[in-house]
Amino acid sequence: MTLFLGRSDLLGVLDLHACIDRLWDGFTSGASPVDAQRVRTDLPGPGTATALIPGLLPGVPAYSVKVNAKFPGARPALRGVVCLHDLGSGELLALMDSATLTAWRTGLSAALAAHTLARFDAEVLGIVGCGAQAGLFSRGIIGMRPIGRMVVTDTDRARAEAFAQRCAEEFGVPAAVARDAPGVAAEADIVLTATWSRAPLLHAADVRPGTQVTSLGADEPGKVELAADLLRAARVVVDDARLALSSGAVGNAGLDASAIGATLGQVLNGAERGSAGPDGVSVYAPVGVPWQDLALAWYGYRAAADRGAGTALDLLA
Repeated sequence: MTLFLGRSDLLGVLDLHACIDRLWDGFTSGASPVDAQRVRTDLPGPGTATALIPGLLPGVPAYSVKVNAKFPGARPALRGVVCLHDLGSGELLALMDSATLTAWRTGLSAALAAHTLARFDAEVLGIVGCGAQAGLFSRGIIGMRPIGRMVVTDTDRARAEAFAQRCAEEFGVPAAVARDAPGVAAEADIVLTATWSRAPLLHAADVRPGTQVTSLGADEPGKVELAADLLRAARVVVDDARLALSSGAVGNAGLDASAIGATLGQVLNGAERGSAGPDGVSVYAPVGVPWQDLALAWYGYRAAADRGAGTALDLLA
């Protein structure tokens, strides 16, 4: 039998701090024996199709395959499934909503990185792009450190205002709306960009010394949020160096491997420094790798099975 877990099923079993713990374990567990693969193609219309394979982690007797459709104008913009397979037999253990799992693993991985790389006294959070990932990122950061206030922006001002109101109500953190990304960076100690932009939103001159910047939008060829001069001047940490060059923020800005300072796994393991110093700028520029899908898919599957959540399907009947 295959367990089907939709959005409401997953939201009923996923726990914020447990998910962050699983992601920490994944970053520090060492390299996968198989290289991460992201397969992407343009479609005849406005969207793209993406597959991430294989999600593998030491000690997890399963692997994941994720298939997504990305359509910027849709709500949600990302739709698809995560398939969880038994590592020994290939049995399809679970079929899960990808939009929910992707938002959680991407937003919380980024929050873990930003918390690790930011100054200990950073307390003003800035958000550029007020979508699902920004919501999980904000929840993650606020769950790990005190945040005194927020400043947010979006190309849709009404969306930014609604996000600011939700932050104030859910987190008890006052949030103001800025005109644009430089307006956010002028006030924030920690800045997230999570957009569909194909042109730089922030340059080196826009970012104050001591700021931590995380770019989530540059996750496929052609997408750019941070200018090359900002990346050159910053201490850049990535999730996967090879993918950061082929389809991430570093390669998309025309830079080579010399622009990458470390991977987040190296920083969390203590093998490389993450800090850029009190007056330096640190950047986390992930692409998103398959093991992150597995980390939360395996946790969600086991939690759902324990609680009797989800719907059992016999796809071979």
